[in-house]
Amino acid sequence: MSKLMSPLLANGVQQRKNSWQDGVSGTNCPIPAGWNWTYQFQVKDQIGSFFYFPSLDFQRASGGYGGIIINNRDVIPIPFASPDGDITLYISDWYTKSHKDLRDDVGKGKGLRDPDGILFNGLGPYRYDISLVPEGRSYYSVTVDPGKTYRFRVHNVGISTSLNFRIQNHNLLLVETEGSYTVQQNYTDMDIHVGQSYSFLVTMDRNASSDYYLVASPRFVNSTEADKAAGVAVLHYSNSQGPASGPLPDIPNENDPSSSMLQARSIRWNLSSSAARPNPQGSFRYGQIPVTDVYVIVNRPPELIDGKWRATLNGISYFAPETPLKLAQQFDILGVFKLDFPNRIMNRHSKIDTSVINGTYKGFVEIIFQNNDTTVQSYHMDGYAFFVVGMDFGVWTENSRNSYNKGDGVARCTTQVFPNAWTAILVFLDNAGIWNLRAQNLDSWYLGQEVYISVINPEITEKTELALPANTIYCGALSSLQKQQAKQFHFSGASASSATITILLITFVVAYIGAST
Repeated sequence: MSKLMSPLLANGVQQRKNSWQDGVSGTNCPIPAGWNWTYQFQVKDQIGSFFYFPSLDFQRASGGYGGIIINNRDVIPIPFASPDGDITLYISDWYTKSHKDLRDDVGKGKGLRDPDGILFNGLGPYRYDISLVPEGRSYYSVTVDPGKTYRFRVHNVGISTSLNFRIQNHNLLLVETEGSYTVQQNYTDMDIHVGQSYSFLVTMDRNASSDYYLVASPRFVNSTEADKAAGVAVLHYSNSQGPASGPLPDIPNENDPSSSMLQARSIRWNLSSSAARPNPQGSFRYGQIPVTDVYVIVNRPPELIDGKWRATLNGISYFAPETPLKLAQQFDILGVFKLDFPNRIMNRHSKIDTSVINGTYKGFVEIIFQNNDTTVQSYHMDGYAFFVVGMDFGVWTENSRNSYNKGDGVARCTTQVFPNAWTAILVFLDNAGIWNLRAQNLDSWYLGQEVYISVINPEITEKTELALPANTIYCGALSSLQKQQAKQFHFSGASASSATITILLITFVVAYIGAST
């Protein structure tokens, strides 16, 4: 048993004014083994589908993830008829190696190979092909009633693989992604990149002569291995007459990222629906707000820096200090970090450093992610939803702004960036705190592709950010302030096989509380 436990990160929950509870190394100390620690935060100005996971040292690869559902207040209607059921699916790539071995491989520059399999809620695959899938393997099954409509909340909680999700012979009506109601469009399949979440309405309008496949297939991997790795679960009609059969539904243009980009561009913000507040989403006219700061953030493939394999953003590989940034800021500890992250890549050698973006409170920031790697990358920003306004292949230039969507670009917290391509986002920095901006792909994140953004209101800090909480854990330069817990848990110390994955599947359903703080 490790001496330290990774804090849990609520992926996409904005923690308004409360980065103290954000669950990443820049804001929280690790939780000592045997301790309990209670997150305390308010779900404010949000609705939608999110998930949580441990944030350090590849621990997400060993499980521990689950869903978070934030419902509308009763006075605000959802923009579709209430579904007959709500189903949460966690799709993820899986490796026979333990998360520690995967982490060691990445640290040695070996990288991640294609996954050994794809899981549905920690199980699978269904034996859709007796020549590929051994018998006796547990698989996930969903039971539904004919004629009814269900909301499927699908999260890619995996390590580093984009996954194509589809349901045999059924349409997916997209209605929400990461806290935004979308223009309602039908899809036969959806590419869900690492860290992304989608909600679909699916009507059980097929005959019940057999069950149907739920499928999650890896995208942009070695095509000869794709079928072996496919995740397959079962959609079981309650009056079904037989098992699912036939070939898996195809992925269109399997290894062509351009089709995936066109699909991503088709996802639009529903301007007329209300979400967390009674006023329509479209009343926030983001396209009319002047941009105050611009960051062109360039990533590159892993490289050796000071004898270590590292990955960089703008030539800087993030170094996590022993004292979290937020605690260092609170106690005025000098030398822990510098507010000097460059807004463009510098003409210098790459370096390892704790460089932080100095954000402007209520500034409107344009961030361009330029992916110079050969794989799809996902990037996530804690504390905010940002507007995805553009993406294209090639190198971003000032003229690229002419293609931006300034009207109904979807607001979300995780966006994909295709290889040798760029994605542009706009974000309004109205949430005070220190917030993590990172690669969601665990290999890139572990090697240093992250940066923090410090957002401080210099005038009335005490009203725009919550005070140091009573449950703060202290470490690093502040270790002497930490008191021991009176009651601790004790573990047997039994170890699991390296091929075993432990999944914690707990979905929190949160009623929106419209408090004023």
